[in-house]
Amino acid sequence: MSLAYRRVVLKLSGEVLAGGQGFGIQPDVFQGLAEQIRDAASIGTQIGIVVGGGNIIRGMAAASRGMDRATADYMGMMASVMNSVALQDALEKLELHTRVCSALEIKEVAEPYIRRRAERHLEKGRIVIFAGGTGNPYFTTDTAAALRAAEVHADAVLKATKVDGVYSADPEKDPAAKRYERLGYDEVIARKLGFMDQAAVTLCRENGLPIVVFDVTVPGNVRKVVAGEKIGTIVSA
Repeated sequence: MSLAYRRVVLKLSGEVLAGGQGFGIQPDVFQGLAEQIRDAASIGTQIGIVVGGGNIIRGMAAASRGMDRATADYMGMMASVMNSVALQDALEKLELHTRVCSALEIKEVAEPYIRRRAERHLEKGRIVIFAGGTGNPYFTTDTAAALRAAEVHADAVLKATKVDGVYSADPEKDPAAKRYERLGYDEVIARKLGFMDQAAVTLCRENGLPIVVFDVTVPGNVRKVVAGEKIGTIVSA
């Protein structure tokens, strides 16, 4: 099978990881995602993954309730590491070689993130989970996904969501909302379309990284995206 993207960074949000429960680690959700990742890897795609932590704690939400923003963001990064280790467990149950590379140093459970080492893991066919965001407060895991994708010379950022693309408005609130098949980076920024933070979109634009926004709750969609099927919305130049 031909590949549209040889190397990708898949962004999984805490909302996706929480499944229908809305909070916490759901083993069946992780298992389903692991199976999709396995299927995409089976056709030769090199896969990096950035995992959010919002199913455990949301830094900005905690900050809005009075917690120091930097403290809340560091807690979110640690939640990201927890999710990354849980996803690694699900992937390794499927006999996939996996490495967790953390921006926060937690050497008992994860390797420190070193760009060249991460690239080498990808070249060897290992799944690389980039944990701990960027390692800095005030940056989202969307930005971490764009950053890691640029660093490891990925061909695209795959933004996994619960909806089938980018809409002109919230499709749950506005039945007339239009789904876009393609968008330009500048259009996304100008319209303030909220599927990904603007720093991440800008970083992708500056590095020529397409963003594919798609519904990961549909089994098989990760493989379809990397194979080049028309799934979701593509944001590019």
